[in-house]
Amino acid sequence: MLPPVGFVVALALLVAGWLAVGPWVLVALVAAVVVPASRRWMRPNRWVLGGVGAVVVLAVAAVLVIPDGRLPIPPGGGLLVTSSYDGHAVRAQPIVMSVAQHPGLADNGRSSMHDDSWATDSYQGPGPLGKDPQVTSAWYGIEECATIAFDEDGRLVALCGDRTGPVMHVLDPQTMRPLETLRLPDREKSDKKPWEDLCGGAYFYLDAQGRAIVATTDRQVWTVDSQDLTVVDKTDLGDVVPDDDCLVALMADWEGNTWYVTQDGRVGVVGGTGDPTPLHLDEEIANSIAADYTGVYLVTTDALVKVALDRHRQPRVVWQTAYDNGSGKKPGQLSAGSGTTPTVLPSGLVAITDNADPRMHVQFYDTTDGRMVCEAAVFDKGESASDNSLVAVGDSSVVVENNYGYQAPWTTLLGRATPGGLARVDADPLSGRCTVGWRSDEVAPTSVAKVSLATGLVYAYTTKPSWWGVTAWYLTAIDARTGRTAFSVRTGTGTLFNNHYSAVTLGPDGSAYVATLAGMVRVRDRSG
Repeated sequence: MLPPVGFVVALALLVAGWLAVGPWVLVALVAAVVVPASRRWMRPNRWVLGGVGAVVVLAVAAVLVIPDGRLPIPPGGGLLVTSSYDGHAVRAQPIVMSVAQHPGLADNGRSSMHDDSWATDSYQGPGPLGKDPQVTSAWYGIEECATIAFDEDGRLVALCGDRTGPVMHVLDPQTMRPLETLRLPDREKSDKKPWEDLCGGAYFYLDAQGRAIVATTDRQVWTVDSQDLTVVDKTDLGDVVPDDDCLVALMADWEGNTWYVTQDGRVGVVGGTGDPTPLHLDEEIANSIAADYTGVYLVTTDALVKVALDRHRQPRVVWQTAYDNGSGKKPGQLSAGSGTTPTVLPSGLVAITDNADPRMHVQFYDTTDGRMVCEAAVFDKGESASDNSLVAVGDSSVVVENNYGYQAPWTTLLGRATPGGLARVDADPLSGRCTVGWRSDEVAPTSVAKVSLATGLVYAYTTKPSWWGVTAWYLTAIDARTGRTAFSVRTGTGTLFNNHYSAVTLGPDGSAYVATLAGMVRVRDRSG
């Protein structure tokens, strides 16, 4: 028996209403279910019940089975009650700043999540200027690509994670469809929530030969040819990293040695000629690491640390400086303590955030001896935390993002937003003073913002509170000099467009890419 025409029309109106205005259309759905379909008092409408059930089953099946990058990410509704574009196109206002090219890594801006060995999160190349922006997306199901680099042909090399574990893709830069795929060892069962597990599958880097150096969940380091994702080498660290520990991040020093850090605070070098036993700092590490020509920088839950090889080719601590790690892990953090990868600046400073109460600070340290040069408190009392790297916007200036309040993807459901905010902090090494240059009220729950030095814009992935119950996501460009928002481009609505700690990435052609919980989004200017 076919459903009545009235039901088909009602279902069509329901879908259209959802896309237009979002969750409030559920009121109509509830009414349709509980209002009697006949004169028999309060008998549910079986066609509505069956139709809703079928839609739910089909939607779940589609999310898990169908996506392969050929289709766009499905919208979450509320397109008519959220703005698609705010602001206006702007002119480029370049920022003069540069860091030296690491001899063992792919070109700056192409080698890692944080763009270079210094972890500046900056690009010499352009980003969108807001000129007739075009938004496209590719749907991978439930899969998020935490780290993106670029091979010599401009293709995206992405380290992603799905329901079972890490997977590496080479993606077409135009369509974002996977061209090559390599499955890495699956994640082992853990007490941590999936979105808090950083054991393997979060960070990698491309070396000067275009090979991906990646840590796996079973304590190996793989070398992978980025052209076809062929594994060309494997190093097993199981003899020096115990079963109850795991690899978190890798980075090469300027002599070509690959350093690794583990969750439980082990710091060592892959291979090498010395004793393979790593340093054991006895402090948790949950972030990536950075390197300049003098050493490697890392942050534990208690201290900022610089390490290097001694004359016997053994890892040693050059200096270690404790910071105020506060009262514990705050909402919005994946671990206690500082949530930032150290950002090494051209001025000879290295910057992190602490985790102090009631307000966190952006802190600048001298790279030679670990002495704190200055610090500045940022954001409001009881509402400040960061779990993303700082963005270098000058020789002694960084932009910090407030991640306080974000605890999981459902934090931003139904139009809710976190306190948010971004701020620029400037350090003066001569006077030893730090000042807050500006503060923006944009809400970037977990965006890993980036700056284009060519355009002078900081790009963050933002959302806005909405009484319509609609969560819309935007690529937002902020003037690095003034903190004023230049423009915001809506990428989509709903949880599938949540980036959940994945980074904004700028491509060689000036496109901005953002990985989401369901795939990839690309924003580019259509007009030059």
